[in-house]
Amino acid sequence: MADHKIPARKDVSAENKWNLSSIYKSDEEWEENLKLIPQYTKEVAAFKGKLGSNPETLLQALKAIEKANLQIETVYHYASLKHEADEDDTKASDAYGRALMAYTNMEAELSFVDPELQEIEDSKIREWIAKPEFADYKIFIEKLLYFKKYILSEKEERILSLQGQAAQTPETAFSVLTNVDMNKTFGTVTENGVEKPLTETTWGLFMHSQDRKVREEAYKKFYAKFEEHQNTIAALYSGSVNQDVFSMRARGYESSLHAALYGNKVPVSVYHNLIDCIHKNLPVLHEYYSLRKKALGLDELRHYDVYVPLVKSVETKTSYEEAVEICRKAMAPLGKEYTDRLCSGLLNGWADRYENVGKRSGAFSSGCYIGDPFILLNYHEENIRDVFTMAHEGGHSMHSWYSVHNNPFMCYEYTIFEAEVASTFNEELVFEYLLKNAKTPEMKKYLLAMRADDILATLHRQTMFAEFELKAHEYVENGTPLTPELLRKTYRELLELYFGPEMHFEDNSDMEGLRIPHFYSAFYVYKYATGISAALALAHRVTTGGDKEREDYFKFLKSGGSRYPIESLKIAGVDMESVEPVQAACDTFKDIVEQLKDLL
Repeated sequence: MADHKIPARKDVSAENKWNLSSIYKSDEEWEENLKLIPQYTKEVAAFKGKLGSNPETLLQALKAIEKANLQIETVYHYASLKHEADEDDTKASDAYGRALMAYTNMEAELSFVDPELQEIEDSKIREWIAKPEFADYKIFIEKLLYFKKYILSEKEERILSLQGQAAQTPETAFSVLTNVDMNKTFGTVTENGVEKPLTETTWGLFMHSQDRKVREEAYKKFYAKFEEHQNTIAALYSGSVNQDVFSMRARGYESSLHAALYGNKVPVSVYHNLIDCIHKNLPVLHEYYSLRKKALGLDELRHYDVYVPLVKSVETKTSYEEAVEICRKAMAPLGKEYTDRLCSGLLNGWADRYENVGKRSGAFSSGCYIGDPFILLNYHEENIRDVFTMAHEGGHSMHSWYSVHNNPFMCYEYTIFEAEVASTFNEELVFEYLLKNAKTPEMKKYLLAMRADDILATLHRQTMFAEFELKAHEYVENGTPLTPELLRKTYRELLELYFGPEMHFEDNSDMEGLRIPHFYSAFYVYKYATGISAALALAHRVTTGGDKEREDYFKFLKSGGSRYPIESLKIAGVDMESVEPVQAACDTFKDIVEQLKDLL
């Protein structure tokens, strides 16, 4: 990948792409399975009005529901992965659109299921699901009963299901606008006398450049292009927030935040405690930015100076294969089964490794019950942070692997709240391994500085994002429309609060608030902050403990969706209803800053 030209999807070698054959052997097989969805839907629909008749009928219905849901999950997952790998591919886009339509149609046709199950008398249905033959479905039913007060009538549920596809329009349009249309228009950045393409992915690389002129050029061109589209993007985000508020009000939740957290049994106090705790610890964050300004030798600190490594003399280059071996050695405390399976997957078809034209930016892990837990990367060997990204997404994928292999389909899915623990746990192990094996004092300084930035990005920055999301939803809930001016003003105030007095912003720095794709999945980003808090605590517990502590962690990985996240994390050894893990993470950051002050 030394060539600066970004290849088309068709020019990427097979070994660098994920191998989706563990889901379907071919697109033709996928087409055949897509055609089966109406049949499976019809089989479930035949039970309409009969779910409460007797336990035998209910069990038959649940088996039909399981078959239909497994089919649509697999069909949708395959199409989604193909689409994410190349949004320019019209065939993949068409297949994804048809899968989404099939998903929406099935949800609409089966919208009777939840309300009808809710109508069964509690004592009767609980007696039925206590029988051994209901073992694979008991947790599914119990979680459904937990939602009982917010489940609407059959007719109302059908209406909500029918608008499911339309509700995704803001997110879909934002993705196409930023990853495809705009991504072709950012222009180029001159680095070392060479013009290089500026894209959603390479922007992050330019922000790490030691050449300040490169950072400034990339930053200003990037946000200038977003500013050109501010009205469109603000309208898309407003549409997403309004959809959240509509859904919240339709079901009767207290707020959009309450609606987002209720399903995981996470108290809203966890969200507010996170923000409050980070606010109390902002002086240390401001102290870090003051240190950064001095370490970089700057007269003034600009927003494009916050990502560049503080230690200029250390250059890193890690091939993809070398990164895999780092993960293997770093995660040795988790045992050989874990490391062998993860590394084999990373080298043999789980990962889509490098950037190509039309590919989604960033990284993610995506698994379903059928097939491998796949990982999308945009790996660059010049950026050691991509080693951490590999470890992060590998944590997600191994969490998925253990969940699938230890739970029935109807309760295998863990929550995002838990997912960010498994991923960030792996990042911490990689950091500890690299720090322990640092060969020079300069490398140690480099790693400490990088870890400070990583904790900052996951703990403080994601909390800032979470606070912005909360304010945006509260505006709409209180009757205030989201205009570009209000969104930018709100985001700028948060930038100034979190970055402190040392930071100087550009006039359009607040456009950052309109370019975060995670905002289209409301109240998602706070889980990064709670995740790193739990992960730091658990990584310390496992690496300093013995077999019991490691097995406690594996109990967590194997829980899948069999427990609510607060409960599963307590089994692992951390209580997220307490503010203590967040404060401990802030203390860890403070300790690293103190070490850096001495070293730099």
